[in-house]
Amino acid sequence: MEISVQEYARQCAAQGLRGDYLACRPDFTVRQEYDYSEEQQEVWRLLCDRQTRLTRRLAHRSYLDGVEALGLLERIPDFDEVSASLRKLTGWEIVAVPGLIPNAPFFDHLAHRRFPVTNWLRKREELDYIVEPDMFHDFFGHVPALTQPAFADFMQMYGDKADDIVDVGGEEMMGRLYWYTAEFALMQETGQPLKAFGAGLMSSFSELQFAVESPDAHRVPFDIQTVMRTGYEIDKFQRAYFVLPSFEALRDAFQTADLPGVVKRWKDKPALDPSAI
Repeated sequence: MEISVQEYARQCAAQGLRGDYLACRPDFTVRQEYDYSEEQQEVWRLLCDRQTRLTRRLAHRSYLDGVEALGLLERIPDFDEVSASLRKLTGWEIVAVPGLIPNAPFFDHLAHRRFPVTNWLRKREELDYIVEPDMFHDFFGHVPALTQPAFADFMQMYGDKADDIVDVGGEEMMGRLYWYTAEFALMQETGQPLKAFGAGLMSSFSELQFAVESPDAHRVPFDIQTVMRTGYEIDKFQRAYFVLPSFEALRDAFQTADLPGVVKRWKDKPALDPSAI
């Protein structure tokens, strides 16, 4: 069901969300307004410096290649400048949003190779944890991966198919698929060490280390049907991390899976316990 910008802004204000939703265009995008203070630039550098020490050791090489290609670390990124580079690599661009936006416009942006990125940054006292996704999560976590052709294709297909899957009752199951891939995936290519991938890990100082290095982390081979059936944690470490063999495997699994069939078969069944799969 579509929702107007005004009604969505009212709901977000009632929840205490900090973005300026009244500034949204009909597609829920806003201007970036590159007017960040020196304090905000310093917070960006602090976040990037601290997290980069970990990602250089624990992130999958494709993520690191994306960071190098786009140059994200020296200052708060100018979305137009980064989009110009990203278009040349995979045809994607980024658009500014005030925070979380409704599913329908989010899916539409993905289907047209536009990735929504929050236009505000957390405060210095929020370095370790923030309730809402901010620019650091969205940009540092998600955008480098969009330089990778197979993952870029998966994200476009996800956006293109999502509305149809939601229409048959699969909204929650599509959310799980996004959560366990774009947000909290691990990757282990043949003969290579386990590495992290996914924005929730890339932007988290503590969970990135736990997911890759802790003997207590529960790691499971990727299977798209299992992923779509498995519940997840919002405000604590995940009780399961799915391990991809490659971006191509993810793209091909999504492209060939009978997603409506999976939804119709399992949508009314209880979610799988992630610690038990």
